[in-house]
Amino acid sequence: MSEQLKYDRRRFLSTAAITIAAGPLVMISSADAQSSGIKPAEVATTERGTNASFGPLKQINAGALNIGYAEAGPADGKPVILLHGWPYDIHSFADVAPLLAAKGYRVIVPYLRGHGTTQFLSAGTPRNGQQSVVALDIIALMDALKIQKAIIGGFDWGARTAGIIAALWPERCKALVSVSGYLVTNLEAGKRPLPPKAELAWWYQYYFATERGKIGYSENRNEFNKLIWKTASPKWNFDDATFDRSTAAFDNADHVSIVIHNYRWRLSLAEGEPQYDDLEKRLAAGPAINVPTITLEGDANGAPHPDPASYRNKFTGKYAHRTITGGIGHNLPQEAPQAFADAIIEADSY
Repeated sequence: MSEQLKYDRRRFLSTAAITIAAGPLVMISSADAQSSGIKPAEVATTERGTNASFGPLKQINAGALNIGYAEAGPADGKPVILLHGWPYDIHSFADVAPLLAAKGYRVIVPYLRGHGTTQFLSAGTPRNGQQSVVALDIIALMDALKIQKAIIGGFDWGARTAGIIAALWPERCKALVSVSGYLVTNLEAGKRPLPPKAELAWWYQYYFATERGKIGYSENRNEFNKLIWKTASPKWNFDDATFDRSTAAFDNADHVSIVIHNYRWRLSLAEGEPQYDDLEKRLAAGPAINVPTITLEGDANGAPHPDPASYRNKFTGKYAHRTITGGIGHNLPQEAPQAFADAIIEADSY
């Protein structure tokens, strides 16, 4: 079997798996969702999203990709783009989206490259996971959807991507909601060792730096990702059905390549593409973000994350920080959907 036929077969099976997982379900709406100010408050376990899902996904060619995305709310509503992280997927926002749709927002939730039904248009395109490229994917998606400006929110890879767009293309970002604040990567700074306890928290990054890690992740990705979910959100008692709903996103034919390149690139162990060097130089300078911003943090985030005080000065526009209490971990939108939706609405009001 030729490499192209193998690729096409993997792409078909991956897309089919996602469609089967998402297709029979409908968007669960919340017509009486109430907007309220965000403040440190306990979030009851029953409020943490575990059951909602999306209906049939949409696909659109954008840049180097055919991007799969969920959409909710009126077509003429204010655009909101919500970006997931690794190892997560669009279902991190399955409970956030209906809350915002009920308030009249047009909500777009795309699969990042290497996830779900998002596929490369060409087998010859490098499977590049560097930060600027992922941000350009979202700019291309906005162009394809004819969205000039949007409120953008995210966590993990999604927060980094949202922050990059706000920093480099502020004309495209009306407001920003970022879990764990300012996550722009500086490769030179990344070469310096951290204290041992902090290095331990990045164990998977060093695992991925080895061929053993690449093979191990490829062969055990669901078990691996479930472990990350548990360690990153140690107080989130998600059930198997909630995790299993997201596993189809990891069956993407390019998932392993994108994840491995992303973490090796961060350690300067893998090259980026030279056409993005200028963007990376600008990002290495730590550009300030002047669009209205709310940063969020869970009080039980078990993943590596900066202290809010360390990034406060990176936000030069109207700004607020909220710590969400009640055992909320790394996957904050799924664990505290009302708090995340409230942050979007509040940031929009700035």
